[in-house]
Amino acid sequence: MALTQQLQHFPASVSVVVSGKCSPVPRFPKSHLFLFSSKSSKPLCLCATPPSSASPIFLPYLHEQDQDGEQAEPEEDGVEGGDGEVDEEDDDDPIRRFFKSRATTQDPPLEARFSLQKNRRSSWRLSSFDGAEDESDTEYASTAEKCQMRSLESEPRAVPEGVPGEILRIARDLPENSTLGEFLGDFNGSISSRECLQVLGLLEQERLVTCALYFFEWMGLQEPSLVTPRACSVVFPMLGRAGMGEELMVLFENLPSKKQLRDVHVYNAAISGLMSSGRYRDAWKVYETMEANNVRPDHVTCSIVITVMRKMGKSAKDVWEFFERMNRKGVEWSLEVMGALIKSFCDEGLKKEALIIQSEMENKGITSNVIIYNTIMDAYSKSNQIEEAEGLFSEMKAKGLKPSAASFNILMDAYSRRMQPEIVEKLLSEMQLMGLKPNVNSYTCLISAYGRQKNMSDKAADSFLKMRKANIKPNCHSYTSLIHAYSVSGWHEKAYATFENMQREGTKPSIETYTTLLDAFRRAGNTEVLMKIWKMMIKEKIGGTRVTFNILLDGFAKQGQYVEARDVISEFGNMGLGPTVMTYNMLMNAYARGGQHSKLPQLLKEMATLNLKPDSVTYSTMIYAYVRVRDFRRAFFYHKKMVKSGQVPDAKSYDKLRAILDVKAAIKNRKDKSAILGIINSKMGSVKPKRKRKKDEFWKNTIRQHPRTRSLSADNKG
Repeated sequence: MALTQQLQHFPASVSVVVSGKCSPVPRFPKSHLFLFSSKSSKPLCLCATPPSSASPIFLPYLHEQDQDGEQAEPEEDGVEGGDGEVDEEDDDDPIRRFFKSRATTQDPPLEARFSLQKNRRSSWRLSSFDGAEDESDTEYASTAEKCQMRSLESEPRAVPEGVPGEILRIARDLPENSTLGEFLGDFNGSISSRECLQVLGLLEQERLVTCALYFFEWMGLQEPSLVTPRACSVVFPMLGRAGMGEELMVLFENLPSKKQLRDVHVYNAAISGLMSSGRYRDAWKVYETMEANNVRPDHVTCSIVITVMRKMGKSAKDVWEFFERMNRKGVEWSLEVMGALIKSFCDEGLKKEALIIQSEMENKGITSNVIIYNTIMDAYSKSNQIEEAEGLFSEMKAKGLKPSAASFNILMDAYSRRMQPEIVEKLLSEMQLMGLKPNVNSYTCLISAYGRQKNMSDKAADSFLKMRKANIKPNCHSYTSLIHAYSVSGWHEKAYATFENMQREGTKPSIETYTTLLDAFRRAGNTEVLMKIWKMMIKEKIGGTRVTFNILLDGFAKQGQYVEARDVISEFGNMGLGPTVMTYNMLMNAYARGGQHSKLPQLLKEMATLNLKPDSVTYSTMIYAYVRVRDFRRAFFYHKKMVKSGQVPDAKSYDKLRAILDVKAAIKNRKDKSAILGIINSKMGSVKPKRKRKKDEFWKNTIRQHPRTRSLSADNKG
């Protein structure tokens, strides 16, 4: 095959980097009803109106009150006036009149298991933010409120008639500590496999995954068994999406040993469900079982297993060998298979090979879609090859494929990393002209493009407000980009205010958010807030990364708080993040700037104890530290060690260091200077020591001889 010949020279073992994306924070739209108390500025949200209500009950009344400038006084239970009578204003209160007009009903019995219905109303709750909404918040919430109103005011899902409907009613009203199979005795022998499929579909719609699990188990206990390949294709992916991979594996291993169930669709459903739940090794075991049972795979199997291999960290070479094995078994090429294959190569940075695969795919008559172009564009973008990504973008449009929002986001993210916000603005306008609506990632790229530059935080804040006016809720990445913008510009107070607004709006900060906030106060030198944020992370059980570790260490050490810096090293060491060369470089820099240059040799010994090899930054830091205190002897000594160890910095930094040493050596230590320059000018970083034939003027003409040789020469003369 031509493709095999072109790919046979690509690297054999390249580590796969599986980038995890941050999952979007759930969006909780604000309610449409608010009651404001004269004693408190917190609004009370009313979300418990009956499902049959087609319009807000008290909304006209509240509008009239807003126009008159009055506020409704909520009823307080158990509080009476001084004369023991209720105020007369309560008689005119529409809330009170409404509840008086309702017929008293008994509370429903408590049940531990409930169904997650789409149209189910939530209970009474208090709003999570203080004060009334401003104009921008009202505009932002309007779209979400309309969608919520349509969902809440729609009619409940009708229960179908017949056996499937009866089983669904039983599942909805299931008592506590009970399983669905315990109440299906009346249906033994009276339900068909087709009706079982209808029940499984209804349970999936109602999100009663546990009930579906026990119903599938009940199906297998019937005589004859009602389990079919189609039922497995419904249940296995359902359990995988619910994160019940262990239960899925138990069901698969206990399937009836019938030839009917040795079907490729059963295995595909099991592998897909296990992959969705993150159990990649179990998914690979299912595939091995499939091969052992001589079940012929299809293109769906091939695409799913390639994705599983990529998630497991298999190299692109392993994936290619698997693809060739599937090709020999007669598995047809499909868009899904080639897309998974191209993704595996792009994740390892093998972009040229991915283009070859795409070309061969199109030669086979399989046309590339937008997703494949986006995958290759993203690979070039992450390699900072934006021109190639732009070329693929133009090629995609030339072929008549309409770019998606993800296509524009890939280019905007690339130019954002290059700190070119003007191009990001143009791409955003072009995106809107094509009829595509920018999403939260689009605006986050714009915020980040401005935020990476110093003194551009105002532009970043304006982009953030544009996103809010477009009725787009910011996610954790948006807030993190804005916090970083304030941090770079030196506005650490605004960075912390943005963090508080993020928490107030219910967006959960990520580890990147905390790390960016720590960096803001590290730059400001505020160790008190630095410690406060660190304790907040410990309280929220958010484990730090290596970057978090270094920021905390540098923040404490530069302010002379060496004890706290050592505590940070100990704390992160307990988390499995031991000190590195960079850790000691930052400690040395802090000690040197704090006048503690005498501690530097001790830190160097600690590095040797931990088997950490000093690098060029380590030696340069020590040399500059001793030059500042005019200890030229030690500066030249560590310069010799740096050159002999081969840890010389880049040319520009080394020229600067050598110029400083030349100036200092012109004043003092000329003998050391000549020795140093001899080492510097050598090709390999060191020179062979010269034999000294003369020691001083008195020994100018004397040749030192071995004592045995000297005695022999004396005898000869005699």
